Amino acid sequence: MTTDPRPRTDDPGVLLRATDVTKHYALRGDSLTRRRKVLRAVDGVSLEVRGGETLGIVGESGCGKSTLGRCLVRLTDITGGRVEFDGQDITTLSARRLRPVRPGMQLVFQDPQASLNPRRRAGDIVAEPLLIHRYGDSAAVRRRVAELFDVVGLSAAHLDRYPHEFSGGQRQRIGIARALATSPKLIVADEPVSALDVSIQAQVLNLFADLQDEFGLTYVFIAHDLGVVRHVSDRIAVMYLGEIVELADTETLYGAPAHPYTEALMSAVPEIDDGTGDPQAPRRERIVLTGDVPDPVARPAGCAFHTRCPYARELCAVERPRLAVTPSGRAVACHYPLVAAG
Repeated sequence: MTTDPRPRTDDPGVLLRATDVTKHYALRGDSLTRRRKVLRAVDGVSLEVRGGETLGIVGESGCGKSTLGRCLVRLTDITGGRVEFDGQDITTLSARRLRPVRPGMQLVFQDPQASLNPRRRAGDIVAEPLLIHRYGDSAAVRRRVAELFDVVGLSAAHLDRYPHEFSGGQRQRIGIARALATSPKLIVADEPVSALDVSIQAQVLNLFADLQDEFGLTYVFIAHDLGVVRHVSDRIAVMYLGEIVELADTETLYGAPAHPYTEALMSAVPEIDDGTGDPQAPRRERIVLTGDVPDPVARPAGCAFHTRCPYARELCAVERPRLAVTPSGRAVACHYPLVAAG
């Protein structure tokens, strides 16, 4: 039996809660009809993140996962729905009332080169949030910045260097130090390793894990690399065309995906033969989806995935499936899930 997909409102362990969150962008209207078009970047997302856990959000480029991340920390105002952080509704807070909430939630951006001001020294970049929130005098700020550099694996000698003098991995460490400056409870990491060399990605991922253990951080980890998401996440939400189509704990999701889109994503993950597996075990079959992702401005009727789904039936084209949550916590938005959602 399924339950209401909207998150509970009485769980004290939940740090971040989103309920029916939407983000729409008005586009220029058609030159003939003059009708304004609407891009539904995020379309009715509900989720919750418990303190100390890592929730991974995965999906193809353009599915709305980065927009959702920015909405969760109010870097982008939402069109509809509700966002609660640490028990407080922050959906409609003004900039002035949101300011004391800001230190508790921070964001690490995808491209460390683009997110750092090239005209400012690394130490000044990390010091900026401390100055904004009046951490202390200049000496206290300098000491705090030096501590943060040490925490992320940089030295005090790096304080006066400019961003272009660092490698990509070092620049991302500066971005992480900046996010840690205000001692946040929540960090939204928006594809933080996708712009880095593969040889550096593992180092940064291990840094995230160490920081979580040391400071009790909660992460929303956004990525398109399924291997990365599996490595860092306790639970994973799969997004397609602005909505969550499946949400489950990591091992459950990877062991037996319930949504056809999740199954297709998993089939694209390379299998590594380390010599310990069963040589007689069948190899996973690669699922190649036909067609393109539908235009989010002209979303198809029914299930958004039915135009590419190899299992689609008549109902899928006319009725939008509801994200059904079971008592076990697994959820899937599919009329005909591949496995039972329990």
